[in-house]
Amino acid sequence: MGHDTLTKAGIFSATLLTLMLSNTAFAVEPNSSSAESSSTKHSETVVAPYLREDAPTFNLTVAQFREKFNTTYPHMVLAEYKTIKTLEVKSPLIRAASRINNTLYSSVAIDKSQRTIRSLQLTYLPPPPSEEKQEKPENIAKAEKAARAVLANYIAAFISLFEPTSTLEKCQNKANELLEKGKGSPFYQQKEGTLRFVIADHNEKGITFAIEPIKLSLSDK
Repeated sequence: MGHDTLTKAGIFSATLLTLMLSNTAFAVEPNSSSAESSSTKHSETVVAPYLREDAPTFNLTVAQFREKFNTTYPHMVLAEYKTIKTLEVKSPLIRAASRINNTLYSSVAIDKSQRTIRSLQLTYLPPPPSEEKQEKPENIAKAEKAARAVLANYIAAFISLFEPTSTLEKCQNKANELLEKGKGSPFYQQKEGTLRFVIADHNEKGITFAIEPIKLSLSDK
């Protein structure tokens, strides 16, 4: 692959990642079930929990999370998270991202005042079409399957880090379950205890997974 193609691929991935983060981490939250969606179709949209003033954060800074993850999973090392510049000057959140490979990125929504994590994410971005040669469909499908398997492995590792009592096998099953149930949905969520898992599947534009803390109500306790 030539230098121009590599440059274009990098720009393509960076642009898509910025759009995915904007649409996932900072968008309004649709309801997860079709029944709820239809019943509130014309009602006021619900703001995502981490945009509320009383939304909880993980008791971790980005540096602490990264150190903990890299120590636990030395074969899946996360590079330093770099701040993403946006026009949202008054936003209470800071966005940062870390590139894992050509198709996978991790990102965070950080509380600007406390510097702790409100939303931790993984985003899979399909590679742009090659301009030099036409890939065979079976090769494209094989590469995409492998890339999504890596995504599932990182999702399982993220879940395991916040659910230390669960085995890695259970976390892997949970990752596969989330990807399957959220397939084709721009917003799918599951809540378990004090955690919320989100899948935003934008089909050919990519998939984002998020893990976030939630505040339990009295009825949940």
